[in-house]
Amino acid sequence: MEIGVGLPTTVPDKAGPQLPQWARRAEECGFRSLGVLDRLVYDNFEPLVSLAAAAAVTERIRLVTTILIAGYRGDTALLAKQAATIDAISGGRLVLGVAAGGREDDFAATGTGYHDRGARLDALLAELREIWAGGGRVPGIGPAPLHPAGVPLLVGGHSAQAMRRSARFGTGWIAGGNSVTAYAEQVRQARRVWTEEGRTDRPRMVAILYAHLGPDAARVAGDYLRGYYSFVGPKAERTASGVLVEPAQIRDAVQAYADAGCDELILLPCTADLKQVGLLADAAL
Repeated sequence: MEIGVGLPTTVPDKAGPQLPQWARRAEECGFRSLGVLDRLVYDNFEPLVSLAAAAAVTERIRLVTTILIAGYRGDTALLAKQAATIDAISGGRLVLGVAAGGREDDFAATGTGYHDRGARLDALLAELREIWAGGGRVPGIGPAPLHPAGVPLLVGGHSAQAMRRSARFGTGWIAGGNSVTAYAEQVRQARRVWTEEGRTDRPRMVAILYAHLGPDAARVAGDYLRGYYSFVGPKAERTASGVLVEPAQIRDAVQAYADAGCDELILLPCTADLKQVGLLADAAL
């Protein structure tokens, strides 16, 4: 199983100049990927712009949206071009993880409907594939992605519909906020759905977990996550109490997710302190 680390784009102590430093340090420490979260009505850095900055200062590490709320990005052609541009800048290192999203205010801010977001995401993913193949409503939108099939797509979500979406459009499936027991069952479900949809290839299974090491780790992480997830009520407390705050917890989680069938585990930070990269690497790699 490969191990990645998130970029600190949503944490309270974030600062723009830290992002390239964090990306370089993550690559130096041996992490295989950089993840990034997406929110609109929140004080965070935009994920695609953040990954473009990371692409410019790294050479090997994979760049993953974990996830991008693509449904409120109404201009699919522009999104296709933005993703293909990051793909080109990075030498083919972008993986576009997408999901329907659960914040109605994000959709309201762009004047986009919320309750039909799943159907809109299906149409968007189909159009992305067409554009990257050189077609679509307006052929000729470039650059062409470096991968022949287009930018690799991960689809997130725990529902059966999300898993079918991953089989129809994606190269894999991504989950967050699971217990490892639930994740193992969902891996089995996702693989079964892929077979039902006629896929003969194996889906790439990805998971994200929050981790924070060092003094007062539980309080620092808990304060951040209770605020970040305040819109989902009880889930905020569950997420805050589930953060990994000891090296042994991280080592155990890495082994458990590998045993459950995970191909890539991305540890999301709760602070922008650059020392976290080394601490997480020492525990996880």
